[in-house]
Amino acid sequence: MPHEVKTRFLSEIAVRYGEPQRFPNSQSLYGICDGTVRLYIRYSKVHTERKVAFYGLRHEDIKALEGRSSVICFLWDKQTEPLLIPFSDFEDVFDSLTPASDGQFKAQVYVDDPIELYLAGAGRFNVEAFLGWEILDHHVGKSRIGEVPELGHSQIQTLIGSIGSIKGYDVWIPRNDRLKLDWSIANEFLCRGGLPKKYEGLAGVLEEVDVIWLKRGASHLSALFEVEHSTPIYSGLLRFNDLFLVGSATNTKYNIVSNDSRRSIYLTQINRPTFKQSGLREVCNFLEYRDVYTWHNRLKE
Repeated sequence: MPHEVKTRFLSEIAVRYGEPQRFPNSQSLYGICDGTVRLYIRYSKVHTERKVAFYGLRHEDIKALEGRSSVICFLWDKQTEPLLIPFSDFEDVFDSLTPASDGQFKAQVYVDDPIELYLAGAGRFNVEAFLGWEILDHHVGKSRIGEVPELGHSQIQTLIGSIGSIKGYDVWIPRNDRLKLDWSIANEFLCRGGLPKKYEGLAGVLEEVDVIWLKRGASHLSALFEVEHSTPIYSGLLRFNDLFLVGSATNTKYNIVSNDSRRSIYLTQINRPTFKQSGLREVCNFLEYRDVYTWHNRLKE
């Protein structure tokens, strides 16, 4: 049964933004505004003497916030205003952390003045600026972008590359695709000339990945994206699986990008025994074109 604090919060969400829809595989993930905004709602009692609330943030749930207009909602007893933290403000922090053995990131909120968020492995952050409904009002307003234009493979590559460049990554796009990038929808960015030498043995696989983000000036593969506009989703997953199995792309985000109409195909393929056995299913993410388009718009603003 949901705690009464969470129940009241969800009731207020319904009044302000319409009935929230809970995600089927999570007790804490909700979508509002036709799914364009995601809420990760966590409640905790307050340790009276220390004035601190303790939270576990599931790695699987945090992964579902990536690339979307998402807000982590921290709730506790006798709270006057909700603590609503935009995931994008802490995305790089979560990227640097490893979840505990139970698959959760450990968080604490010190509810005394000033209100602070503690993330195990990262430290304390003053979060006074994230109190109040105005934070969510802002996200809801930014998510209402209207119709998403018709986007093709090269345009999605352009947007993902631009997102990576804005976020401070080096960007790799296959050489044969670079002349097809669409600079009418994004500011021009430079593509990395080559992949790090440490991946020479995997060059034949990596060089075919549609977009790669690498830590600037380093050799770490931060994120891989396969844009499956009309090509079989299975082929992109096999390429990811090869990289995942050899262990050269650990702590890397794997993303299949396609139209929402192909989500069911992705779910069928990622649940094949080979991807369950390898563990790729647990680390791979599905991004639809709308996610990429709105993500790029948020970062540009």
